[in-house]
Amino acid sequence: MPFQRIQPEKLSHSVERQIELLLLRGILRPGERLPSERELADKLGVSRPSLREALATLQDRGLLTTRAGAGVYVEELLDSAFSDTLVQLFAGHDEALFDYISFRRDLEGMSAERAARHGSDTDLQIVDTVFKKMEAAHQKRNPTEEAQLDAEFHLSIVEASHNIIMLHMMRAMFNLLHEGVFYNRQVIFRKPAIRNDLLAQHKAINDALQARDAPRARHAAESHLDFIEQVLSDMKRSQKNEEIARLRFEHAQAR
Repeated sequence: MPFQRIQPEKLSHSVERQIELLLLRGILRPGERLPSERELADKLGVSRPSLREALATLQDRGLLTTRAGAGVYVEELLDSAFSDTLVQLFAGHDEALFDYISFRRDLEGMSAERAARHGSDTDLQIVDTVFKKMEAAHQKRNPTEEAQLDAEFHLSIVEASHNIIMLHMMRAMFNLLHEGVFYNRQVIFRKPAIRNDLLAQHKAINDALQARDAPRARHAAESHLDFIEQVLSDMKRSQKNEEIARLRFEHAQAR
């Protein structure tokens, strides 16, 4: 019969697998620095040569990268699911913007529902902590900080959903948002009335999650993205009207 003797696994392979799982589950994030070699070897309970072998293999596979004099980091490219050419194509067409919002609506509604059902108490505490930071930033009228925390809030919900495919897809989605491919979030957060509405919507999502009310969490997340879509649609319409008015004025001046 085709049975073979079980061979003891090399320590370096065990280290590789553990780091792989941390990357897969989103615990180690793109751009994050790993502990020093000495500290990491101590945490893992392995020799430094075994650790070096594992890190070298992970670097060869493009999962980690070394920065001269700074240490070992998670590769930034793990946060990107789209080629530069495709990103440029997205940026030039409003159709891509509204498809992006629609995709996020579906995915985040599902994430919120799953987080309410499957998130641990610690997961939901993290979501609540981020929301409280959003409230503080709102009181300080700091649109830049609020916009940053907005992304952190939504990603913390996806992390709480415990679906690794969903997590990495949403990270790619928010990377596009961070780079301003579709729209500038800070512009939205600079409008006081809209800022108030957004905070209320985030509160509704958080309240539903803390109550572990899955249907309500999904509805709150979807309603939030519906609102974003409407705001962006209104902004696009206003920009178009302003452009038409400018062209008419220039035409009248030319006559």
